[in-house]
Amino acid sequence: MIADCSIDFLIQGVESFLKGGERASPKPDIRGEEPPDPPVDSLEELEERLKLNSNANKKEPVTTEQTKKATTPSAEIDVSKLDIRVGVIQKAWVHLEADKLFCEEIDIGEDEPRQIASGLRAHYNLEDLEGQRVLVLSNLKSRKLVNFPSHGMVMCASNDEGKVMFVEPPADAKIGERIVVDGFDGEPATENQVIKRKMLDAIFPDLKTNAAGIACYKGVPWSTSAGPVLPSLANADVA
Repeated sequence: MIADCSIDFLIQGVESFLKGGERASPKPDIRGEEPPDPPVDSLEELEERLKLNSNANKKEPVTTEQTKKATTPSAEIDVSKLDIRVGVIQKAWVHLEADKLFCEEIDIGEDEPRQIASGLRAHYNLEDLEGQRVLVLSNLKSRKLVNFPSHGMVMCASNDEGKVMFVEPPADAKIGERIVVDGFDGEPATENQVIKRKMLDAIFPDLKTNAAGIACYKGVPWSTSAGPVLPSLANADVA
């Protein structure tokens, strides 16, 4: 089939060619499509030219693998996207509007301490908190917990019996240093990326303590420059 060419132009061109005259000049196509160039000398040549052009313009079918590559994130979501820092609670007080919350100021090596609210009143006494060394998930957006602006999360282990304990860094770990997990290297995500890509939903199910109570990601222990984190509850979830 001869597609998208003016029938009148073809008829006039063939008649002129058969009579030995000049080829008719084609009228401009309002869709911007151009006639074959260079000109053809027969209908058969025109059909062959159109067939070749049609084959050249055909797109290769999109494979399943290509689709996967197009939809796969540029970087895998794993524990390296979390920015977990060594910190120490400098100040703590009872939240005046919430029965379960403590309010804390925590030094994680920044210019000013982080203000964080933690639901730990059923598990710790207020006097236990000041001076307590902790691990803080720091690349979370600030959000209000019962009108208190909380910017981060104190990492704890919790078991099926409802017991909760801090995940603690070793004594010689430096304030502000980042927790690492062997085999999972990379820069932490931004606060917006953590939320938009729902990273916590993907990562938290694989944060657990082992039989020795050491916090792990997919069975690999969390570490600092001073060694692995201290034991907490055994075979517990971490969040």
